[in-house]
Amino acid sequence: MKRHTAHGLALAALLVGGLPAALAAQASEINADNTPYGTTSGEFLLLGASARGAALGNAFQAIVNDVSALYYNPAGAAMMESPGVLISTYSYVANTTYSWGGLAFPFSGGARAVGIHLGNFGFKDQPEYTVELPDGTGATYSVSESYLGLTYAENFSDRFSAGLTMKGVFDQLGEVSGSAFAVDFGTNFHSALNNHPIKFSFVIQNLGTNVTYSGDALNVGIVREPIEGENPVPSNPQPGSYRTKAFALPTTFTVAVAYDIIAKEDTRWTLLADFNQPNNTKAGYVVGTEFAFPRMGGSNFNGAVRGSYSYASANSGQDVTGSQLNEEQGYQGTAFGGGLSYTTESFNLGFDYAWKYMGILGSTNFFTFSIGW
Repeated sequence: MKRHTAHGLALAALLVGGLPAALAAQASEINADNTPYGTTSGEFLLLGASARGAALGNAFQAIVNDVSALYYNPAGAAMMESPGVLISTYSYVANTTYSWGGLAFPFSGGARAVGIHLGNFGFKDQPEYTVELPDGTGATYSVSESYLGLTYAENFSDRFSAGLTMKGVFDQLGEVSGSAFAVDFGTNFHSALNNHPIKFSFVIQNLGTNVTYSGDALNVGIVREPIEGENPVPSNPQPGSYRTKAFALPTTFTVAVAYDIIAKEDTRWTLLADFNQPNNTKAGYVVGTEFAFPRMGGSNFNGAVRGSYSYASANSGQDVTGSQLNEEQGYQGTAFGGGLSYTTESFNLGFDYAWKYMGILGSTNFFTFSIGW
Protein backbone atom coordinates (compact mmCIF):
# COMPACT_ATOMS: atom_id res chain seq x y z
CA MET A 1 0.00 0.00 0.00
CA LYS A 2 2.81 2.42 0.91
CA ARG A 3 4.59 1.69 -2.35
CA HIS A 4 1.41 2.45 -4.35
CA THR A 5 0.96 5.70 -2.42
CA ALA A 6 4.56 6.70 -3.11
CA HIS A 7 4.08 5.96 -6.81
CA GLY A 8 0.92 8.07 -6.82
CA LEU A 9 2.69 11.00 -5.17
CA ALA A 10 5.55 10.76 -7.68
CA LEU A 11 3.16 10.74 -10.63
CA ALA A 12 1.22 13.67 -9.18
CA ALA A 13 4.40 15.66 -8.64
CA LEU A 14 5.43 15.02 -12.26
CA LEU A 15 2.04 16.07 -13.62
CA VAL A 16 1.56 19.09 -11.40
CA GLY A 17 5.09 20.41 -11.27
CA GLY A 18 7.02 19.11 -14.24
CA LEU A 19 4.52 19.43 -17.06
CA PRO A 20 3.77 23.16 -16.88
CA ALA A 21 7.39 24.07 -16.11
CA ALA A 22 8.65 22.03 -19.06
CA LEU A 23 6.10 23.52 -21.42
CA ALA A 24 6.89 27.04 -20.22
CA ALA A 25 10.61 26.43 -20.72
CA GLN A 26 10.02 25.11 -24.23
CA ALA A 27 7.88 28.13 -25.06
CA SER A 28 10.61 30.51 -23.87
CA GLU A 29 13.17 28.80 -26.10
CA ILE A 30 11.16 29.26 -29.27
CA ASN A 31 9.80 32.72 -28.47
CA ALA A 32 11.04 35.21 -31.03
CA ASP A 33 10.33 38.03 -28.55
CA ASN A 34 7.64 39.53 -30.76
CA THR A 35 4.97 39.28 -28.06
CA PRO A 36 2.36 42.04 -28.57
CA TYR A 37 2.37 43.46 -25.02
CA GLY A 38 -0.43 45.88 -24.20
CA THR A 39 -2.27 45.48 -27.51
CA THR A 40 -5.57 44.01 -26.28
CA SER A 41 -8.73 45.56 -24.92
CA GLY A 42 -11.30 44.24 -22.46
CA GLU A 43 -8.73 43.03 -19.91
CA PHE A 44 -11.53 42.75 -17.34
CA LEU A 45 -12.48 39.49 -19.08
CA LEU A 46 -9.51 37.88 -17.28
CA LEU A 47 -10.60 38.78 -13.72
CA GLY A 48 -12.44 35.52 -13.02
CA ALA A 49 -15.84 34.58 -11.63
CA SER A 50 -15.48 33.10 -8.14
CA ALA A 51 -13.33 33.18 -5.02
CA ARG A 52 -12.57 29.48 -5.46
CA GLY A 53 -11.27 30.14 -8.95
CA ALA A 54 -9.25 33.15 -7.75
CA ALA A 55 -7.61 31.01 -5.05
CA LEU A 56 -6.71 28.22 -7.50
CA GLY A 57 -5.90 30.25 -10.63
CA ASN A 58 -6.78 29.02 -14.12
CA ALA A 59 -5.88 25.48 -13.04
CA PHE A 60 -9.38 25.48 -11.51
CA GLN A 61 -10.64 24.83 -15.05
CA ALA A 62 -9.83 21.13 -14.62
CA ILE A 63 -12.18 20.56 -11.66
CA VAL A 64 -14.84 23.28 -11.88
CA ASN A 65 -18.34 21.80 -11.63
CA ASP A 66 -20.44 24.66 -10.28
CA VAL A 67 -22.04 27.78 -11.76
CA SER A 68 -18.66 29.47 -12.20
CA ALA A 69 -17.92 26.88 -14.91
CA LEU A 70 -19.87 29.22 -17.20
CA TYR A 71 -16.78 31.44 -17.02
CA TYR A 72 -13.82 29.11 -16.37
CA ASN A 73 -14.67 26.09 -18.52
CA PRO A 74 -18.10 25.70 -20.17
CA ALA A 75 -17.66 21.91 -20.13
CA GLY A 76 -17.83 21.93 -16.32
CA ALA A 77 -21.44 23.11 -16.38
CA ALA A 78 -22.45 19.69 -17.73
CA MET A 79 -21.20 18.12 -14.48
CA MET A 80 -23.55 20.16 -12.27
CA GLU A 81 -26.03 17.99 -10.37
CA SER A 82 -28.63 20.71 -9.72
CA PRO A 83 -29.51 24.30 -10.74
CA GLY A 84 -27.67 27.11 -9.02
CA VAL A 85 -26.95 30.82 -8.73
CA LEU A 86 -23.54 32.31 -7.98
CA ILE A 87 -22.72 35.96 -7.26
CA SER A 88 -19.22 37.36 -6.74
CA THR A 89 -17.65 40.70 -5.96
CA TYR A 90 -13.95 41.45 -6.40
CA SER A 91 -12.35 44.35 -4.54
CA TYR A 92 -9.68 45.11 -7.11
CA VAL A 93 -6.76 47.55 -7.17
CA ALA A 94 -7.07 51.37 -7.09
CA ASN A 95 -10.56 51.26 -5.51
CA THR A 96 -12.10 49.56 -8.53
CA THR A 97 -14.71 46.80 -8.32
CA TYR A 98 -15.51 43.79 -10.46
CA SER A 99 -18.80 41.90 -10.11
CA TRP A 100 -19.90 38.60 -11.64
CA GLY A 101 -23.15 36.67 -11.59
CA GLY A 102 -24.35 33.45 -13.19
CA LEU A 103 -27.37 31.13 -13.35
CA ALA A 104 -27.13 27.54 -14.64
CA PHE A 105 -29.67 24.75 -15.21
CA PRO A 106 -28.86 21.08 -15.87
CA PHE A 107 -31.48 19.17 -17.89
CA SER A 108 -31.98 15.86 -19.71
CA GLY A 109 -31.20 14.00 -16.54
CA GLY A 110 -27.98 15.95 -16.04
CA ALA A 111 -26.58 15.16 -19.48
CA ARG A 112 -26.80 18.80 -20.62
CA ALA A 113 -26.80 22.26 -19.08
CA VAL A 114 -27.47 25.84 -20.09
CA GLY A 115 -26.54 29.06 -18.33
CA ILE A 116 -26.50 32.83 -18.49
CA HIS A 117 -23.81 34.98 -16.93
CA LEU A 118 -22.53 38.54 -16.86
CA GLY A 119 -19.58 40.48 -15.51
CA ASN A 120 -18.93 44.17 -14.94
CA PHE A 121 -15.83 46.18 -14.05
CA GLY A 122 -15.47 49.91 -13.59
CA PHE A 123 -15.38 53.06 -11.51
CA LYS A 124 -17.24 56.38 -11.40
CA ASP A 125 -16.65 60.12 -11.28
CA GLN A 126 -12.87 60.23 -11.50
CA PRO A 127 -11.26 63.69 -12.00
CA GLU A 128 -10.09 64.47 -15.51
CA TYR A 129 -6.51 65.63 -16.05
CA THR A 130 -4.89 66.80 -19.27
CA VAL A 131 -1.44 67.91 -20.36
CA GLU A 132 -2.66 71.50 -20.59
CA LEU A 133 -4.40 71.33 -17.17
CA PRO A 134 -2.37 68.94 -15.00
CA ASP A 135 -4.24 70.05 -11.85
CA GLY A 136 -7.55 68.98 -13.34
CA THR A 137 -10.16 70.30 -15.73
CA GLY A 138 -13.00 70.21 -13.22
CA ALA A 139 -14.74 67.49 -15.24
CA THR A 140 -15.09 63.81 -14.28
CA TYR A 141 -15.31 60.56 -16.21
CA SER A 142 -16.53 57.02 -15.57
CA VAL A 143 -15.63 53.59 -16.93
CA SER A 144 -17.98 50.61 -17.29
CA GLU A 145 -16.81 47.40 -18.99
CA SER A 146 -19.22 44.47 -19.12
CA TYR A 147 -20.08 41.26 -20.91
CA LEU A 148 -23.17 39.06 -21.23
CA GLY A 149 -22.78 35.37 -22.08
CA LEU A 150 -24.89 32.32 -22.90
CA THR A 151 -23.48 28.81 -22.36
CA TYR A 152 -24.42 25.31 -23.52
CA ALA A 153 -22.64 22.20 -22.23
CA GLU A 154 -23.09 18.47 -22.78
CA ASN A 155 -21.74 15.16 -21.45
CA PHE A 156 -20.82 13.05 -24.47
CA SER A 157 -19.89 10.07 -22.29
CA ASP A 158 -19.31 9.28 -18.63
CA ARG A 159 -15.74 10.58 -19.05
CA PHE A 160 -15.90 13.46 -21.53
CA SER A 161 -17.83 16.74 -21.65
CA ALA A 162 -17.61 19.89 -23.77
CA GLY A 163 -19.20 23.32 -23.70
CA LEU A 164 -19.51 26.53 -25.70
CA THR A 165 -20.12 30.11 -24.60
CA MET A 166 -21.16 33.01 -26.83
CA LYS A 167 -20.89 36.48 -25.39
CA GLY A 168 -21.14 40.14 -26.19
CA VAL A 169 -18.49 42.49 -24.81
CA PHE A 170 -19.34 46.14 -24.14
CA ASP A 171 -16.73 48.78 -23.28
CA GLN A 172 -17.67 52.30 -22.12
CA LEU A 173 -14.59 54.47 -21.50
CA GLY A 174 -15.77 57.94 -20.62
CA GLU A 175 -17.39 59.36 -23.77
CA VAL A 176 -15.97 56.60 -25.97
CA SER A 177 -17.51 53.14 -26.39
CA GLY A 178 -16.84 49.92 -28.25
CA SER A 179 -18.21 46.39 -28.52
CA ALA A 180 -17.20 42.92 -29.69
CA PHE A 181 -18.41 39.35 -29.97
CA ALA A 182 -16.47 36.40 -28.56
CA VAL A 183 -16.72 32.67 -27.83
CA ASP A 184 -15.25 30.36 -25.20
CA PHE A 185 -14.82 26.65 -25.82
CA GLY A 186 -13.83 24.06 -23.25
CA THR A 187 -13.50 20.32 -22.76
CA ASN A 188 -13.05 18.08 -19.74
CA PHE A 189 -11.82 14.51 -19.61
CA HIS A 190 -11.98 12.64 -16.31
CA SER A 191 -10.51 9.23 -15.60
CA ALA A 192 -8.44 7.47 -12.92
CA LEU A 193 -4.72 7.10 -12.32
CA ASN A 194 -3.54 4.59 -9.74
CA ASN A 195 -7.20 4.32 -8.66
CA HIS A 196 -7.37 8.05 -7.94
CA PRO A 197 -9.43 10.57 -9.97
CA ILE A 198 -7.56 12.61 -12.57
CA LYS A 199 -9.01 15.33 -14.82
CA PHE A 200 -7.73 17.18 -17.89
CA SER A 201 -9.16 20.28 -19.53
CA PHE A 202 -8.49 22.27 -22.68
CA VAL A 203 -10.03 25.75 -22.78
CA ILE A 204 -9.84 28.71 -25.15
CA GLN A 205 -11.36 31.98 -23.93
CA ASN A 206 -12.29 35.29 -25.55
CA LEU A 207 -11.76 34.30 -29.16
CA GLY A 208 -13.64 36.89 -31.15
CA THR A 209 -13.85 40.11 -33.09
CA ASN A 210 -11.79 43.24 -32.49
CA VAL A 211 -13.03 46.25 -30.53
CA THR A 212 -13.29 49.52 -32.45
CA TYR A 213 -14.08 52.66 -30.46
CA SER A 214 -16.22 55.66 -31.32
CA GLY A 215 -17.92 58.49 -29.44
CA ASP A 216 -18.06 62.20 -28.71
CA ALA A 217 -14.52 62.32 -27.32
CA LEU A 218 -13.19 61.41 -30.78
CA ASN A 219 -15.20 64.05 -32.64
CA VAL A 220 -13.30 67.19 -33.61
CA GLY A 221 -13.81 70.40 -35.56
CA ILE A 222 -11.24 70.91 -38.31
CA VAL A 223 -10.32 74.51 -39.16
CA ARG A 224 -9.27 75.12 -42.78
CA GLU A 225 -5.72 76.46 -43.02
CA PRO A 226 -5.45 79.71 -45.03
CA ILE A 227 -3.59 79.65 -48.33
CA GLU A 228 -0.16 81.15 -48.01
CA GLY A 229 -0.01 84.73 -49.31
CA GLU A 230 -3.80 85.23 -49.27
CA ASN A 231 -6.06 86.80 -46.71
CA PRO A 232 -7.84 84.23 -44.47
CA VAL A 233 -11.45 83.56 -45.38
CA PRO A 234 -13.85 83.19 -42.45
CA SER A 235 -15.29 79.65 -42.31
CA ASN A 236 -16.89 77.27 -39.83
CA PRO A 237 -14.86 74.30 -38.60
CA GLN A 238 -15.63 71.14 -40.52
CA PRO A 239 -16.81 68.14 -38.51
CA GLY A 240 -14.41 65.21 -38.30
CA SER A 241 -13.36 62.37 -36.03
CA TYR A 242 -10.19 60.56 -35.05
CA ARG A 243 -9.79 57.09 -36.49
CA THR A 244 -8.88 54.58 -33.79
CA LYS A 245 -7.03 51.31 -34.04
CA ALA A 246 -9.03 48.09 -33.63
CA PHE A 247 -7.97 46.20 -30.50
CA ALA A 248 -8.11 42.43 -30.13
CA LEU A 249 -9.66 40.77 -27.09
CA PRO A 250 -7.36 39.01 -24.55
CA THR A 251 -7.54 35.47 -25.96
CA THR A 252 -6.08 32.70 -23.77
CA PHE A 253 -5.50 28.99 -24.38
CA THR A 254 -5.12 26.85 -21.26
CA VAL A 255 -4.28 23.20 -20.63
CA ALA A 256 -5.00 22.12 -17.05
CA VAL A 257 -4.68 18.91 -15.01
CA ALA A 258 -5.92 17.93 -11.54
CA TYR A 259 -5.10 14.81 -9.54
CA ASP A 260 -6.63 13.66 -6.24
CA ILE A 261 -3.89 12.49 -3.91
CA ILE A 262 -6.54 11.63 -1.32
CA ALA A 263 -10.10 10.78 -2.39
CA LYS A 264 -12.20 9.67 0.58
CA GLU A 265 -15.79 10.34 1.57
CA ASP A 266 -14.74 12.80 4.29
CA THR A 267 -11.43 14.12 2.83
CA ARG A 268 -10.14 15.15 -0.57
CA TRP A 269 -6.68 16.52 -1.39
CA THR A 270 -6.24 17.72 -4.97
CA LEU A 271 -3.14 18.99 -6.76
CA LEU A 272 -3.68 21.18 -9.82
CA ALA A 273 -1.56 22.77 -12.55
CA ASP A 274 -1.98 24.50 -15.86
CA PHE A 275 -0.01 25.88 -18.78
CA ASN A 276 -1.53 28.97 -20.42
CA GLN A 277 -0.67 30.97 -23.53
CA PRO A 278 -2.27 34.44 -23.82
CA ASN A 279 -2.14 36.53 -26.98
CA ASN A 280 -0.83 39.63 -25.19
CA THR A 281 2.06 38.33 -23.08
CA LYS A 282 4.36 35.34 -22.77
CA ALA A 283 3.28 31.89 -21.63
CA GLY A 284 2.70 31.20 -17.96
CA TYR A 285 1.65 28.46 -15.59
CA VAL A 286 -0.23 27.84 -12.34
CA VAL A 287 0.32 25.33 -9.55
CA GLY A 288 -2.22 24.95 -6.76
CA THR A 289 -3.83 22.68 -4.21
CA GLU A 290 -7.16 22.25 -2.47
CA PHE A 291 -8.08 20.40 0.72
CA ALA A 292 -11.82 19.66 0.96
CA PHE A 293 -13.72 18.23 3.94
CA PRO A 294 -17.24 17.10 2.95
CA ARG A 295 -19.80 16.45 5.69
CA MET A 296 -17.53 17.64 8.48
CA GLY A 297 -18.09 15.60 11.62
CA GLY A 298 -21.06 13.89 9.99
CA SER A 299 -22.91 17.23 9.69
CA ASN A 300 -24.30 19.02 6.63
CA PHE A 301 -21.39 21.47 6.60
CA ASN A 302 -18.56 21.27 4.06
CA GLY A 303 -15.24 23.10 4.26
CA ALA A 304 -12.23 23.72 2.03
CA VAL A 305 -8.88 25.55 2.04
CA ARG A 306 -6.96 26.44 -1.11
CA GLY A 307 -3.84 28.06 -2.43
CA SER A 308 -1.94 28.63 -5.68
CA TYR A 309 0.87 30.47 -7.40
CA SER A 310 0.38 31.93 -10.89
CA TYR A 311 3.50 32.64 -12.91
CA ALA A 312 3.37 35.21 -15.69
CA SER A 313 6.02 37.27 -17.44
CA ALA A 314 4.95 40.25 -15.32
CA ASN A 315 6.09 38.30 -12.24
CA SER A 316 9.69 38.22 -13.43
CA GLY A 317 10.77 41.62 -14.68
CA GLN A 318 14.33 42.87 -14.79
CA ASP A 319 16.08 43.18 -11.44
CA VAL A 320 16.44 46.70 -10.06
CA THR A 321 19.46 46.83 -7.76
CA GLY A 322 18.51 47.74 -4.20
CA SER A 323 14.81 47.99 -5.03
CA GLN A 324 11.95 46.40 -3.13
CA LEU A 325 10.33 45.75 -6.52
CA ASN A 326 12.34 42.55 -6.86
CA GLU A 327 10.70 41.04 -3.77
CA GLU A 328 7.25 42.32 -4.73
CA GLN A 329 7.48 40.70 -8.18
CA GLY A 330 8.46 37.38 -6.64
CA TYR A 331 5.31 37.22 -4.51
CA GLN A 332 2.96 38.48 -7.22
CA GLY A 333 0.48 35.78 -8.23
CA THR A 334 0.24 34.18 -4.79
CA ALA A 335 -3.32 33.39 -3.72
CA PHE A 336 -5.04 31.73 -0.76
CA GLY A 337 -8.65 31.13 0.17
CA GLY A 338 -11.28 28.92 1.67
CA GLY A 339 -14.97 28.14 1.68
CA LEU A 340 -17.82 26.89 3.81
CA SER A 341 -21.15 25.48 2.61
CA TYR A 342 -24.27 23.91 4.04
CA THR A 343 -25.85 21.10 2.01
CA THR A 344 -29.08 19.12 2.26
CA GLU A 345 -30.76 16.80 -0.25
CA SER A 346 -32.60 19.73 -1.87
CA PHE A 347 -30.66 22.87 -0.93
CA ASN A 348 -27.10 24.22 -0.87
CA LEU A 349 -25.81 27.51 0.50
CA GLY A 350 -22.15 28.46 0.16
CA PHE A 351 -19.65 31.23 0.88
CA ASP A 352 -16.07 31.45 -0.44
CA TYR A 353 -13.25 33.92 0.04
CA ALA A 354 -9.91 34.45 -1.71
CA TRP A 355 -6.94 36.74 -1.15
CA LYS A 356 -4.67 37.39 -4.12
CA TYR A 357 -1.45 39.37 -4.14
CA MET A 358 -0.84 41.68 -7.10
CA GLY A 359 2.76 42.69 -6.41
CA ILE A 360 3.38 46.44 -6.22
CA LEU A 361 -0.37 47.00 -6.74
CA GLY A 362 -1.12 45.39 -3.37
CA SER A 363 -3.55 42.67 -2.31
CA THR A 364 -7.09 42.06 -3.54
CA ASN A 365 -10.12 40.31 -2.04
CA PHE A 366 -12.69 38.09 -3.76
CA PHE A 367 -16.05 37.15 -2.17
CA THR A 368 -18.56 34.63 -3.55
CA PHE A 369 -22.06 33.60 -2.48
CA SER A 370 -23.83 30.61 -4.04
CA ILE A 371 -27.22 28.94 -3.81
CA GLY A 372 -28.26 25.58 -5.28
CA TRP A 373 -31.54 23.71 -5.26
